[in-house]
Amino acid sequence: MKSVELKKAFRLINHGPTVLLSARHGGIDNVMAVAWCCGLDIDPPKLTVVVDKVAQTRSLIEASGIFVVQVPTVAQLELTREVGTRTLHEEPDKLQKSDVSIFEVPGQDLPFVEGCSAWLACRLVSEPHTQDAYDLFIAEVIAAWADDRVFRDGHWHFETAGPEWRSLHHVAGGHFYAIGEALSTAAETT
Repeated sequence: MKSVELKKAFRLINHGPTVLLSARHGGIDNVMAVAWCCGLDIDPPKLTVVVDKVAQTRSLIEASGIFVVQVPTVAQLELTREVGTRTLHEEPDKLQKSDVSIFEVPGQDLPFVEGCSAWLACRLVSEPHTQDAYDLFIAEVIAAWADDRVFRDGHWHFETAGPEWRSLHHVAGGHFYAIGEALSTAAETT
């Protein structure tokens, strides 16, 4: 897990992966899968994420004002499905049943999910109307990290990492795609 400079943090979600959203408040941790997460700005880095009103994670985010966006891997396909279909409201042991392992990052009071390829610590930009009307949350990325086996020097390297490191892309129901092969144009820039 290596730090990613904030001006490159948008690249961690720019390719449109399904993400894991985690939050903590009042001694309660939760993790959920989210298909709609998008980069919004580069400097300072911001993103948007859609979180339904019924999601327990949403209430944790609204109460704490902070959360983590993580990029799960192919190796975490079942975990991603589990946290996307179970609810903490009905299953207080959801994380244990879903085999989620949480770790701590010094200086961050947030639950980070082990095994992901990237982690973005976020601070909520409060926009009550947008949140209530559209379930759309805006956040500033305040710190970012990635596993350097698959993201280094500000770029993804899926083509040189094992296939278990590919990101997941949700289509519908329990159907996902893994990111495909790398293609470059002659005008590729860094």
